[in-house]
Amino acid sequence: MREIADLSNAASVLQWDHEVYLPAAGGADRARQVATLSGIIFEKQTAEPFISLLKNLSATESLTWEQKTNVAVTRRHISRKQKLDKNFVEQLSNATSNGYEAWISARKSNDFSVFAPWLEKIVALKKEEAERTGSWDHPYDALLDEFEPGMKTSTLEKLFGEIKPGLESLIKRIEKAPQTDDSFMHGFFEKEKQWNSGLDVLKLIGFDFSSGRQDISAHPFTISLGSKDIRLTTRINEENFHEMLWSCFHEGGHGLYEQGLDKDSCGLPKAEAASLGIHESQSRLWENHIGRGRPFWNYYYPILQKTFPEQFENVSADDFYRAINKVKPSLIRTNADELTYHFHVIIRFEIEKELIAGKLSVNEVPQRWNSLCRQYLGIDVPDDASGVLQDIHWSHGSFGYFPTYSLGSFYAAQFYQKAKNDIPDLEAMMSKGDSKPLLDWLRSKIHSQGKLYNSEDLCRKVTSESLNIKYFQEYAEKKYEAIYKL
Repeated sequence: MREIADLSNAASVLQWDHEVYLPAAGGADRARQVATLSGIIFEKQTAEPFISLLKNLSATESLTWEQKTNVAVTRRHISRKQKLDKNFVEQLSNATSNGYEAWISARKSNDFSVFAPWLEKIVALKKEEAERTGSWDHPYDALLDEFEPGMKTSTLEKLFGEIKPGLESLIKRIEKAPQTDDSFMHGFFEKEKQWNSGLDVLKLIGFDFSSGRQDISAHPFTISLGSKDIRLTTRINEENFHEMLWSCFHEGGHGLYEQGLDKDSCGLPKAEAASLGIHESQSRLWENHIGRGRPFWNYYYPILQKTFPEQFENVSADDFYRAINKVKPSLIRTNADELTYHFHVIIRFEIEKELIAGKLSVNEVPQRWNSLCRQYLGIDVPDDASGVLQDIHWSHGSFGYFPTYSLGSFYAAQFYQKAKNDIPDLEAMMSKGDSKPLLDWLRSKIHSQGKLYNSEDLCRKVTSESLNIKYFQEYAEKKYEAIYKL
């Protein structure tokens, strides 16, 4: 398992370089290199001696609970791999690598048709993957299972159905209230100063730069290249302070989770995240409950004012807090407020379901996207770059990923409430710039558990109950009723 992890991390190095430093002409070679490594990894994962070893270990009574769990989780993962073959794995790897290059070009030229042919290949391969990996209630279940094991399309439909009315009602109440001015968040913010502020944020929340680094990419992401090498990326818009700020908090949350996994179990499930929903709970917790919370800025806002005196010197901490929590439907998901954000997720969820079920063709995606934006966000999409091409996920073949952002937000609210119950002076310490008590709690309760528990079991272990969206609903209503004086 450690050998497989080493090969996977080597492939991740190539992927990280692809999105950060690769010369424009190097895409085809890189696609082949990653596909070759993917094929080698697949062969090792599905080799008969390894399969036999897992089978024998499964029947071994002397193993501890942790050892049995590592074996069981690995066997489940490998059984999915066995339903594919090396040729398919290499095809998918090649399609996503080239698809990424096409997505970059399409965004620059603001033309979905540049990306469409590769997206069509990726969708066809993901449909095939769904067909080959088992019998599912809905073909999309197969892809959800890759990111959130055991999650069903029907469960998400029910969950979104329950959360939508409350969100819509709260947003409508906010629309009728006096609106928040956030004009000072837009203007000129020097790139280097933004970069340094982002590093400050990451250091304050506890990211260890001796075991990680941050760079610039077209779409912010986090990737693990080893147990002590966690890479984050951000993007900077000199006319919009929001972009750098929220990507640093969000990716920083992912990075903290990766740095908190059991380093001595490298290659085993204990050293892996429980699921993408739990991973996103960490990024959304730091992004929203901390980054968009008042206590953090009690400490850091005076420092930010000194960095950007022209922009913030005459802006009170209260006005800044209201501005970073402004609720207004917008085009870009990564810049969205934490209420309308979930409609961005629902839009992508609906499109992905329809694509994988064969009810929507790739060429129809932009029109469907624009229609759903009008339906859920009440806004018109002016072009492909700020619409259907804004996210990197489809170029990676990550169908089934988007719903984990909302799941992560719901888990985050539940975890954060439990953390506040367990650490009564948590927010007082955060007001002094001390995030260590919260990070230590997350490390103990969540990070160190790795994949020994699935999402639901981990949630019950941490909070004594299953995922309950009431925590998110109560958090959102209390916070925004206070901000907008509803």
